Amino acid sequence: MQNKLKVFTWHIHGSYLFYLSQGNYDIYIPTKPEKTEGYYGRGETFPFGNNVIEIPAEEVKHQTFDCIVYQTNNNYLTDQYEILSEEQRKLPRIYIEHDPPRQHPTDTKHVVDDPKVTLVHVTHFNRLMWDSNNTPTRVIEHGVTDSGVVYKGDLDKGIVVINNLPARGRLLGYDIFMNVRKHVPLDLVGMGTGDLGLGEVLHPQLPEFQSRYRFFFNPIRYTSLGLAICEAMMMGIPVIGLATTELSAVIENGVSGFIHTDVDYLVEKMKLLIREPELALEIGNNGRKVAMQRFNIERFANDWEQLFNEVTNTHVPEVLITAS
Repeated sequence: MQNKLKVFTWHIHGSYLFYLSQGNYDIYIPTKPEKTEGYYGRGETFPFGNNVIEIPAEEVKHQTFDCIVYQTNNNYLTDQYEILSEEQRKLPRIYIEHDPPRQHPTDTKHVVDDPKVTLVHVTHFNRLMWDSNNTPTRVIEHGVTDSGVVYKGDLDKGIVVINNLPARGRLLGYDIFMNVRKHVPLDLVGMGTGDLGLGEVLHPQLPEFQSRYRFFFNPIRYTSLGLAICEAMMMGIPVIGLATTELSAVIENGVSGFIHTDVDYLVEKMKLLIREPELALEIGNNGRKVAMQRFNIERFANDWEQLFNEVTNTHVPEVLITAS
């Protein structure tokens, strides 16, 4: 029996790491007592399996891995030089880009410019917008587990799931949320919601919590495709959002959800779903079919297993050659 691949990465996005861990490989994550970004360890929020293994940061360089996965600029520019050995930094390397470019939407060069690194974009929109330099790229779209929770939709209002929305401003649609809630009843959940929301609902409890809401509203102007959207679609909750970034290529307007760049149009559709719960159920069912086909966890895990096997099988160790 072949040993499972040993993948080293940092704990950056908890929900993404949880879904990544559904594959047939072991994931090693570093820890520090001060729990700075990337060094939290497994934490208490997600039900990680035994294949997510903590290593004290100072011991990382003494371990054997098959592949290194970066997820932030800091991982790539700083962390790797602080905790990885020189030999580990020569291993097969992957960089997961979770976001579209911030500085300029089309002309921003990615931090990675290395033909020996594989740059994985989580959406086709991301790959389209980034200047990925000389780095080979591919897209691995999100995958989410089926929670098994059935959409009820018995609350005549919508739910918004965003962490720290007041502090993140226009990018995440704070102003849109504030405007829309004047016309349609909305509840906001997430960390750092302040007086505007209901506070954090832990990831394992979120499916049951949000199943009662009539619809899921995504006010975010410019981001990757949020995992919360994929999770809502997988549950059969009708999604309403802005027809920007990747969402415009996921939802068919009026069939599997409602999308538009006209917020007034979206408000009218929210009111429509509040008036007509049967329509909400139909739209949500159509969205669930899309999610089951496009965002199923088996496809996601298979894509990652294939990439890990590909980069490790083609890896030729760098050796020092001396003349005889």
